Amino acid sequence: FTGSQMVLTQKLYMIAFNLYDGELLAKGKEDRAAKKLAKYSLKETPGLLEFLGYTFCFSTILAGPASEYITYARACDGSAFKTPSGKPCKPPSNLIPTLKPLAISLFCLGVHLTLSPMFPLLNQTHPQTGTPFILQEEFLAQPWFFRYFHSWMGLFALREKYYFGWKNAEGAANVWYSGFDGFDEDGNSLGWESSNNINILGFELAQDLQSATKNWNIKTSFWLTRYVYMRTNGNLFAVYALSAFWHGFYPGYYMFFLSVPLPTICDRMAKKKLGPYFSKSKYTLYGIISFLATSISMNYMILPFVMLAYSWSWDAYQTNYFFGHIGCIIYYVILAMLPKPKAAGDKKKVA
Repeated sequence: FTGSQMVLTQKLYMIAFNLYDGELLAKGKEDRAAKKLAKYSLKETPGLLEFLGYTFCFSTILAGPASEYITYARACDGSAFKTPSGKPCKPPSNLIPTLKPLAISLFCLGVHLTLSPMFPLLNQTHPQTGTPFILQEEFLAQPWFFRYFHSWMGLFALREKYYFGWKNAEGAANVWYSGFDGFDEDGNSLGWESSNNINILGFELAQDLQSATKNWNIKTSFWLTRYVYMRTNGNLFAVYALSAFWHGFYPGYYMFFLSVPLPTICDRMAKKKLGPYFSKSKYTLYGIISFLATSISMNYMILPFVMLAYSWSWDAYQTNYFFGHIGCIIYYVILAMLPKPKAAGDKKKVA
């Protein structure tokens, strides 16, 4: 139920801004965000049937993704099967775009059902009231490295549940072509990214927090970027605060989202001060270290998102010695003391 409410919130939020942008553009008012998002703007208010069809669309109501109204409307009226100039094109086969995400979703479900019992995070008998497994005395008696590895695997298993839902919804959207991106002027297919809400390998192998964010819950990332970040002059705090409020009122959400700006700031500074000196390849020593640092810090920061209760969230951080927060602060101080990189012509890339 809460998942559907979250999707509805996104859709109502987006269509309200689409109408607002359409009015601004029609009146010729200067608005940077409205101009950048002009292709999603609406000149007229959709009819009741169209509005209800969009908000309660069967393929997205349970797990998303919350697509733009224009994307939904193009699939309904058939304009997705025309070039920008209006030339009709033959709809491409949707067999593979439907069956592939379905197969991936079932595989992820199998991984989730296999690993979750092996690496539990919450109390297996009473998950809402019982002491979480990772905070029980017997578990805390284990070495820290073992405990963190268990949490890492438990979080990986938990993510598989989200992969199952999103990939399943992607296939459902592609059944009726709402995930089809349309054609270019030459009649070439633009792909099926409109329904894609997760890049599994892109997220799991991300080398920095920005890449991880862009590959996780992609349409929500678009929503926050287009209708929060761009509307608040790039206010990162507003983005994370609204994201926490959108998820609900559990303290764990706020502890997580208000902690994330710390590694985000470090990530941005590292790109400015260290990035120019190293290759961007994933297979260099720098790339491997970046991947490990991102994965380790991210899986630490997200623990309250699972614990939810304040006391459990605090204990989850405390039993890990707040290493993620302390490490980010130390890293930031070190980066702040480093000199700025030289001009582009003087840079020398290393491994």
